[in-house]
Amino acid sequence: MAEADRSALITTDTHGVRTHTCGELRAEHKGESVVLKGWVDTRRDLGGLVFIDLRDRYGLTQIVFSPQANEDAYETAQQLRSEDVISVRGTVAARKDQAVNPAMPTGTIEVQGDACAVLNVSDTPPFVVSTQDESRVDANEDLRLKYRYLDLRRPALQRNLELRHRFYQTTRRFFDQHDFLEVETPVLMKSTPEGARDFLVPSRLHPGHFYALPQSPQTYKQILMVSGLDRYVQIVKCFRDEDLRADRQPEFTQVDVEMTFATEEQVYDLMEGLMADLWADLKDTEIDTPFPRMTYDEAMRTYGSDKPDVRFDLKLQDVSDAFDGCGFRVFQSIIDDDGRIMALPVPGEGDRGRSAMDRLTDYVTDTIGAAGLIYIQQGEDDEVPSCNVSTNAIPQEHVEAAFEQAGAEPGDLVLLVAGPTPTVYEQAGQLRLHMADDLGLRPEPGEGPDRFLWVTDFPLLEWDDEHERYAPMHHPFTAPKDEHLDRLDDDPGAVEARAYDLVLNGHEIGGGSIRIHNREMQARMFDVLGIDAEEAEQRFGFLLDAFRYGAPPHGGIALGLDRLIMLIAGASSLREVIAFPKTQSAKEPMVNSPDTVDAEQLETLHIDTVSDEEDA
Repeated sequence: MAEADRSALITTDTHGVRTHTCGELRAEHKGESVVLKGWVDTRRDLGGLVFIDLRDRYGLTQIVFSPQANEDAYETAQQLRSEDVISVRGTVAARKDQAVNPAMPTGTIEVQGDACAVLNVSDTPPFVVSTQDESRVDANEDLRLKYRYLDLRRPALQRNLELRHRFYQTTRRFFDQHDFLEVETPVLMKSTPEGARDFLVPSRLHPGHFYALPQSPQTYKQILMVSGLDRYVQIVKCFRDEDLRADRQPEFTQVDVEMTFATEEQVYDLMEGLMADLWADLKDTEIDTPFPRMTYDEAMRTYGSDKPDVRFDLKLQDVSDAFDGCGFRVFQSIIDDDGRIMALPVPGEGDRGRSAMDRLTDYVTDTIGAAGLIYIQQGEDDEVPSCNVSTNAIPQEHVEAAFEQAGAEPGDLVLLVAGPTPTVYEQAGQLRLHMADDLGLRPEPGEGPDRFLWVTDFPLLEWDDEHERYAPMHHPFTAPKDEHLDRLDDDPGAVEARAYDLVLNGHEIGGGSIRIHNREMQARMFDVLGIDAEEAEQRFGFLLDAFRYGAPPHGGIALGLDRLIMLIAGASSLREVIAFPKTQSAKEPMVNSPDTVDAEQLETLHIDTVSDEEDA
């Protein structure tokens, strides 16, 4: 039958309501008359019988049609194709011993079909909706997203969305038990500088004026604390117009939390309790609390990252002292300019050959962006360590001192990266992750134990080379440490913040701080950031005014819900845990978003567009 003619198969459903789902029936249901409804997963014609695996969100059930049981149902079943929607009435029967499928929860039974109604037919899908082998996806990601409604029929994605649902329930239950109020904050708000680009929404009623979609509800939740609500939580959509990657989307969801009279310890304790509940409910696993803590400075110097993956033991070592006075101009100039020489000792790799080291050098220069790679290695049979730079350039005693200072032993390899801080830390950190992957030390997503970590004592500010001024490392409402206030005007880069990040398996899953709650302190912070009084009043006057009227101390945190669920699910991309995600180019292929709008709409909004040619 031609594909266009298959609509003739559609019949009226006279079977009544569904009695069971396709994942529900077991041996104890033997002999019961049932009605199942769902999608045809597979069809097999065998020896005068038609076997249909019927699928819904809950699982698969095997249906058997025979001409002896019902000739009409058998003939209908012969014409079914994958993804047809059908209703089946039949009787539950036990499978023969040799036909039992232990891999299916319903594998001990089958339904002997008495009647089959075709509720709708399907064209041949653009890719196989595989349920038998979930690792098999015969389509690239763009095609899967274009036909997302088919992709979402895969059990793996449905399980991820169910996991997301359960995450919501556990989170809301936890915060309700801790006396938090869930309060919705505006989606149309004022554009404020938060370190990333806003999505702007033109106002029809106020020509030339724009709303911004929130990058976070930061100022609103602080206002709620000034209002005396004491404890606020919201599972909230946020938006950032920035480049995408596997763990970033332009619209994302976060668990937003704020408390009055909060201390860092209270935030740590609260979030550790939430994580313990989530792991118990979603992974049936008990996690150890309290979580370990590490300062930002220690994380950067030891792991080359402010979100270190501590599941494996490769650690960086600063060997600058070993090369001071060595005569090697490249190293000496870096040391003289207050840069650092960082070593990554790699146990047991001292016998790596030249070709392998050449490939590693190419990775360091081409991917990491370092100027080059110098390495020291000592094979099992070597008496002393040797360097890929000649002893005429770096004397042997400095090579041996660096090898020892790195904590290396005979049989080990030591990789050296040199440059200004903090860039050299970050480059060494990328090299650490690369070597961990190369040696199989870093677990695959979803494998191995989960390692939580608090990173604390962040710098309050970081230097922005592009704008030649300081910018907030988190946001401009983060409180500086009281003991560092005297440095804020003369040495702002040395001021530490009352800020903290929660890290899981090398991913930042949350960030927060104790906030500024004093008007004078907030105005001083704006001044350090180059925001003069007039601009501060224009952008943040409402917050500064609120601070006049008894604003209490407060603090909080925001958790990246999508990223956290990705890690719990063992997925490799956020797109696997979001129902309708965007692509790497920030598009949604299914609905073709973003798209153009007609001229009348633009005129109503008082907007004119500029073509690429005009813009150039």
